[in-house]
Amino acid sequence: MDLGVEPVRRINSRGGCAPHLSLQFDSHLFSIDTSRSPKACIQPDAYLITHAHSDHFGKSAMLSERAIASVETARALEIRYEREYRGRTFRVGESIMVGDVSVKTHRTGHTIGSAAFSWETEAGARVLVTGDVKDYSALPRCDYLVSEANYGDPYDPSCIFEDDLAGFFEALESGASFGAYAFGKAQRAVALMRAMGYHDEIGMDAQSLVLTRELMKDAAGPLTEVNGSKTNVVTPWNLPQVRCKSKYFLTGRRDTSYPTIRLSDHLDFRGLMKMIEHSSPQEVLAYHPAGERASLLAHHLQQCGLETMSLDLIEKFFR
Repeated sequence: MDLGVEPVRRINSRGGCAPHLSLQFDSHLFSIDTSRSPKACIQPDAYLITHAHSDHFGKSAMLSERAIASVETARALEIRYEREYRGRTFRVGESIMVGDVSVKTHRTGHTIGSAAFSWETEAGARVLVTGDVKDYSALPRCDYLVSEANYGDPYDPSCIFEDDLAGFFEALESGASFGAYAFGKAQRAVALMRAMGYHDEIGMDAQSLVLTRELMKDAAGPLTEVNGSKTNVVTPWNLPQVRCKSKYFLTGRRDTSYPTIRLSDHLDFRGLMKMIEHSSPQEVLAYHPAGERASLLAHHLQQCGLETMSLDLIEKFFR
């Protein structure tokens, strides 16, 4: 089957590549998690924004009327960057028309409102763009898969892990406070605390508090300002302000002065391989990060007999 899908990258004004990629198929061009093209440049049919983390470049794309993001992602972008989202929105699980293409959306469990996108070409090839993924169970089968590769290095032991939920529960029971990034990890921490039976107020710093109240609504439970409660969830750089003896950084990183508890919003390497098996593609493009891990995942999948490439191997460009 000739899939008829070609990945391309945009050359920016400095002569380098714009972030991430676009997909060319039939007479369409969809840009994936990339920055907005200047008005004088070729414009895509749509800027598909998978979620509101800064390394997926919604800060730029949100200013275009061609932007497409979930209701929650659009609101998170507005809160984080204090700009009006100018594109179109959907509820995750709905379909949205881009010209004559029906684009389906799928839950990924990465952040509140994060979404994968899928559609069919005129030849019947099924395309799936995952964005970042924590839970692949809602993703459909496809022929052409654009997959995240954050923990795609099969040779790095740190890419194989399990979340330390027991450690998080023990720390919570002891009255600890936690460092977590304001969008994504902070809301996951609050959701876990409520699921583990913690019903008291949770102290949060300014942006974490606004995002959590806005995105979680009543599910967040009682929240207050930082140090307004014995237990806090704040951005890591605000942990020194927390009046608490026991503090943890919720991360998989190792370059931190605080003790850490592993809570990742991504699949590990084993999870990525299971996701690819679940989606059953004929071809894979590994993206984000653009460096070694995407290349190593592509190399590993090639060795497994699956036609695969990574961002650095894309040969077609446009301005």
